[in-house]
Amino acid sequence: MEVGKGKYMFGICKVGEKGQIVIPKEAREVFNIKAGDSLILFGDVKKGLALVKADVVAGVADNVLGESND
Repeated sequence: MEVGKGKYMFGICKVGEKGQIVIPKEAREVFNIKAGDSLILFGDVKKGLALVKADVVAGVADNVLGESND
């Protein structure tokens, strides 16, 4: 459910016995997450956890570091 422009609440995920969670279908669709995609888990003890697609982080790194002229 969109709760503001670009802001979503997808519901509650339960953590299984092996520490696994299921990303809700709507979240996978909105963020184009497919089977086999890599996600990076960031954490801050005061702010919580965030999952980010690895290709997004790689794109940010490319922008920050610029193109290599090797």
